[in-house]
Amino acid sequence: MFKRGTRLYSILTGSCPKCQQESMYADKNLYNPYKTLKMNEKCSHCGTRYKIEPSFFYGAMYVSYAVGTAFAVAAFVISFLLIGTGLKTAFFAIMGTLIVFMPVIMRLSRNIWINFFIKYDPSAGKQPKASGGVGNNP
Repeated sequence: MFKRGTRLYSILTGSCPKCQQESMYADKNLYNPYKTLKMNEKCSHCGTRYKIEPSFFYGAMYVSYAVGTAFAVAAFVISFLLIGTGLKTAFFAIMGTLIVFMPVIMRLSRNIWINFFIKYDPSAGKQPKASGGVGNNP
């Protein structure tokens, strides 16, 4: 659907932002409450460390706010404007949407955040594993 090598591919699939060969997450199931945000330490193909520094993903909270707002606006538009429900029903639709899609929003926010800092390198999966660091630059 999306072309490998683009940031959008990495963001939507949750794959390594550098080589895009494997998932960053230990469990593909978003709705496993114990492993929703459990990430691998590094990519087994290119060696990119996902947790660049302690508390790195705190910045994803800001992205999460924007993504959550987008989901809420979409729920409002669909329920109130397209279907024609009342404001009270639209409010419950927004709350239900945010609760149901919370794991999606959290992972999507982390994916967007890490893709701000690490860019795709088509040769990353082919070279020997590096020691780590931001994007594993030599």
